[in-house]
Amino acid sequence: MSKKKAFALRINEEMLKAIEKWASDEFRSTNGQIEWILMQYLKEHNREPKKTDKKQL
Repeated sequence: MSKKKAFALRINEEMLKAIEKWASDEFRSTNGQIEWILMQYLKEHNREPKKTDKKQL
């Protein structure tokens, strides 16, 4: 599992409400929905983060 980094996001109130509704409709958290939206956009534009191999200890 990749490490997550917290950061502040300023977003239009109406846009946030729409994302919260969408997240609720799909049984996701708002944060999870935003991550999903961003990953979909990255995939569509061939800019997905590269997967790194982690050594097993």
